[in-house]
Amino acid sequence: MSEGKVRYKRVLLKLSGEALAGDKTSGISTDVIQRIAAEIRGVHELGVEVAIVLGGGNIFRGIAGTAAGMERASSDYMGMLATVINSLALQDCLEKENVYTRVMSAIEMHQLCEAYIRRRAMRHLEKKRVVIFAAGTGNPYFTTDTAASLRAMEIGSEIILKATRVDGVYSADPLLHPEATMFKSLTYLDVLQKNLKVMDSTAISLCMDHSLPILVFNLNIPGNFRRVILGEPLGTIVRSEG
Repeated sequence: MSEGKVRYKRVLLKLSGEALAGDKTSGISTDVIQRIAAEIRGVHELGVEVAIVLGGGNIFRGIAGTAAGMERASSDYMGMLATVINSLALQDCLEKENVYTRVMSAIEMHQLCEAYIRRRAMRHLEKKRVVIFAAGTGNPYFTTDTAASLRAMEIGSEIILKATRVDGVYSADPLLHPEATMFKSLTYLDVLQKNLKVMDSTAISLCMDHSLPILVFNLNIPGNFRRVILGEPLGTIVRSEG
């Protein structure tokens, strides 16, 4: 497929930590993370500049820690550290695929990765390196969804591509409710008013304020990431009305 068909030149891919666990309840599935790395390589080979934000729910969820009685800020920082572990694992797999990759953390960890600096991140992307943004925003009380929205705007991403285990956004969880219907297109207000579980309300509001579209698609189907980049009508698009 020729590069002339590429629809997006710079994208931010949002991956949940649970996506890395595969069929397991926690941890990192080697098979799954290698498959995801191969999908990213396929898009990178099209000349697309790819940034990634990973969650950490396969290792530790800050909200779960709070529910168990932990202090919220402390549990959120632990969740941020979990995203760094996932980011380093994905970096390793990408580099085995011969894709130059940089991990940039909102919390400084000089021995492990670079500190996040916006201009340096932009330069990495311009040099065709995949950039993985770790540790969320570096602040408690904010999710990795919000971090994805913030980083996407900072680097000038054309769209947020939110990878899920289902084909798009549904009226209810299709894994529990087979009768649920899928939306092809939604506005930001639709997502907020219907309380659809696309991203948290802070992330959606940020995207709405800056007219940054979100495409929700199924990453479990091989080749879907590439198909989205080439403009195939997959998943659910969330954007301003019209």
